[in-house]
Amino acid sequence: MIYEGQVVLFRFPQTDQAAGKLRPAVVLRKLPGPYDDWLVCMISSQLAQAVPGFDETIAHADTDFGPSGLKVPSVVRICRLAVVERRALLGAIGQIAAVRLARMQRTLARWLGGA
Repeated sequence: MIYEGQVVLFRFPQTDQAAGKLRPAVVLRKLPGPYDDWLVCMISSQLAQAVPGFDETIAHADTDFGPSGLKVPSVVRICRLAVVERRALLGAIGQIAAVRLARMQRTLARWLGGA
């Protein structure tokens, strides 16, 4: 079962549509409609890629680092999104805190709204 806030494994595509490598992603929300499609965002261990004030960094000291299943401090790249069918998600490795998920969803909603 997949749900919002889970950290899952997914073969995230490159922006040029080349095949991507298997990496963790955060499940943001199930898309409306009859299909089992989900909005996910990429997680990277490349902390320098973080967009200040937009992306989320998960560090060892964060209470949800352990439960996230991540092995190293990482950045949740809110600007790197994909819509994927459930069966493309290759399993859950952990979960981020509900407060972090809500903050990420608000950040994305504000950006989409132009605020």
